[in-house]
Amino acid sequence: HALLPHRPRDGLIDPTHRITSAADNKESAAMTYVVTDNCIACKYTDCVEVCPVDCFYEGENMLVIHPDECIDCGVCEPECPADAIRPDTEPEMEKWVEFNRKYSEQWPVITVRKDPLPEAETRDGEAGKLDKYFSEAPGEGS
Repeated sequence: HALLPHRPRDGLIDPTHRITSAADNKESAAMTYVVTDNCIACKYTDCVEVCPVDCFYEGENMLVIHPDECIDCGVCEPECPADAIRPDTEPEMEKWVEFNRKYSEQWPVITVRKDPLPEAETRDGEAGKLDKYFSEAPGEGS
């Protein structure tokens, strides 16, 4: 396991915090949470306020979680009004782990809550949002 510094919300670094990832050992990889297509065109950001490790990244019209930075605390999941945050242990989540990884490496980190997108209430729960609305463009971050 890699021994990497951990930056909690207070900005102090704990050099003893151990991070595990799928790259370390696929058999014993830590669980992570991921953002799914329910977030697209809504982009509620209630989740970023409660995340203790700032692992959310902002695209133009959705958020993602960096799977190697998520500590599996689960505090973000109930905060999402669109029910877009799921544990990677649910069926069909592997594609979302890779999706979240890809865009978290391209988009800026977001740590401050912002207003949802104007169409959030209308688009919440709509099917097929990945194909209809997804944008690869980065958000502003914070």
